[in-house]
Amino acid sequence: MVENTLLQCRGICKQFNGIPVLKNVDLDIMPGEVHALMGENGAGKSTIIKIITGVYNMDEGQIYIEGKPVTITCRQDARCSGISVIYQELSLFPALDVTENIFIGQEISRYGFTRKNEMRKRVRELIAKYGFELDPTALVGSMGMAQRQMVEILKALSMDAKLIIMDEPTASLSASETDKLFETINGLRQKGTSILYISHRLEEIYRLADRLTVMRDGENVGVLEKEEITPQKVTTMMIGHEIREDKSREQRRRFEENCLEVKNLAYKDILKDVSFKAYGGEILGIGGLVGSGRTELIRCIYGAEKPSNGEITLNGKRVSRSVGKNIRAGFGLVPEDRRNEGFVPLLSIEKNLTISSYDKLAKFGVVNKKKETEYAEEAIKSYDIRPPMKQLPVGNLSGGNQQKVVLGRWLSRKPTVLLLDEPTAGVDVGVKHELYHMMRALAISGSIVIMVSSDLEELTRVSDRILVMQGGRFFEEFTHDKATQSAVLLAASGVHSEAGVPTEEGTRTGEGVAL
Repeated sequence: MVENTLLQCRGICKQFNGIPVLKNVDLDIMPGEVHALMGENGAGKSTIIKIITGVYNMDEGQIYIEGKPVTITCRQDARCSGISVIYQELSLFPALDVTENIFIGQEISRYGFTRKNEMRKRVRELIAKYGFELDPTALVGSMGMAQRQMVEILKALSMDAKLIIMDEPTASLSASETDKLFETINGLRQKGTSILYISHRLEEIYRLADRLTVMRDGENVGVLEKEEITPQKVTTMMIGHEIREDKSREQRRRFEENCLEVKNLAYKDILKDVSFKAYGGEILGIGGLVGSGRTELIRCIYGAEKPSNGEITLNGKRVSRSVGKNIRAGFGLVPEDRRNEGFVPLLSIEKNLTISSYDKLAKFGVVNKKKETEYAEEAIKSYDIRPPMKQLPVGNLSGGNQQKVVLGRWLSRKPTVLLLDEPTAGVDVGVKHELYHMMRALAISGSIVIMVSSDLEELTRVSDRILVMQGGRFFEEFTHDKATQSAVLLAASGVHSEAGVPTEEGTRTGEGVAL
């Protein structure tokens, strides 16, 4: 036993349908420590968290709180043990105020009447104690994501949480909101509250973590002290081997006969006279700041939004404004919001993989079950979807495997044009490389691949060309060999670079695009 330990997990094991997902996992968290947990998607991070918080029951093992064995079989057991969790999808009610959200389900009442003033007084005391900038009477729906995170944290603290588990807490935050969250976490650490911090972002781990536990394939790989955390060491531990970056770029053939052309496209007041060409054999990256029109552009191409002006053609033929017709013509879209738009959480892996291909799997309107199963099994094997259980609901998979399902659905159709919006958001470094390989293989086969990404490192590494949007227009173009992260960021901000080429829509000026 480790002395002065808040939480100890010893020999935790868990199986699903006979497949082991946790194998003798140990985890120690000290009082007032920010302890990071990293691992590839499917490494077992979510499962160990759900066991600690009572969502799942373990098959074997023991949990100790402050040295005493505890039994956690439900969320209430976890709360009584001083454990709270804040998930990536916040569990707040926008129409209620801060106080109502904090006390929902545990209202202070007397003779059947809620004592709202007393609850507000308690909230004010918590706000003062932890130095939060919150108004107990403010509606949550009027708040930004950083303030909503604080409400979730305050909710946990109101239940005397000694350990707060944060699962990808910065996924929806801006840079300034992230800085504010980190200030809050540091304040909690100083007051003795422990944080178990799950993130795919190494730079966050360097800034926050006192220690880091790395998991791989359901097992502990090791625990690193703060001074031991380096990018090379962490990524090698996570994926089991060193990642070697090939800085050279193979000369890929451009399939001129497979050409998507957009002319003078306009959409509401977001897109303004956008024109470009994309070819088979290349990955065309689209960069730009939030609000520059990137997502709206690819949704217009796909048919999900209706442009107010302009023309889109594929190999000389006008592209339909119907999503269904475009899918049959060879278009596919991997949306930014995969949980709400990319898959159906309650449907199985099989159904999610095949749902867009019933035109190929049905005869006279009836889906051939045997063909559907074979189609799904081949995709599961080809794209290494884990666990390989075709009837498992996709909502139960890790984020990286969910993204493999979304991408695999389209790759199995061998699309002529694949549109990707933030394809690796929220996935770990190992899965990122798998997704990049899948995208490159599709481009090499002759398909047109267009990728929107806010990750500058991803854009400059993966793209053969990069078009940068600014203010609803294309501002500058970069070839792979000339693209740098700083040049792309400058272009997104409206400053031309010597490395880039101004698009036809503008000329080089000191102040940006001159129309």
